[in-house]
Amino acid sequence: MKAPFVMIVDDEVPFVETISKRLVKRNVKLLKAFTGEECLEALQAHQNLDVVVLDVKMPGMDGIEALKAIKDKYPMVEVVMLTGHGTIETAIQGMKLGAHDYMMKPCDIDDLVAKIVEATEKKRAKEEKIRAAQSEEFLSRYEP
Repeated sequence: MKAPFVMIVDDEVPFVETISKRLVKRNVKLLKAFTGEECLEALQAHQNLDVVVLDVKMPGMDGIEALKAIKDKYPMVEVVMLTGHGTIETAIQGMKLGAHDYMMKPCDIDDLVAKIVEATEKKRAKEEKIRAAQSEEFLSRYEP
């Protein structure tokens, strides 16, 4: 599988820097954002992104608001929610809004990588189904 293309979004700079280094060592192509707004700006420029790892508690646009905006504008991008302040209600809300999964901080790096790979495979499978359907539709126009 081609390396997952992931964005880490968290207002805690040391956390983002640490997790980024650990993910790059595990063959993950990476972008960083420190606010929900930065995340959405970066997604505009990088619409081929596979997964956003998104903190729930951030100043300004929080993770739930960012999740809604991501799923509205970029529905193919998968989102893994992360929080150190999690409640089951927030987890349920995130899943209902389309998050692929939900993890508590601090999370095990191997568990996070597994979630990223799973989410990347899910996204790429959806994209492949769409391409196959488009090809089929295109070819059906030219069949005698």
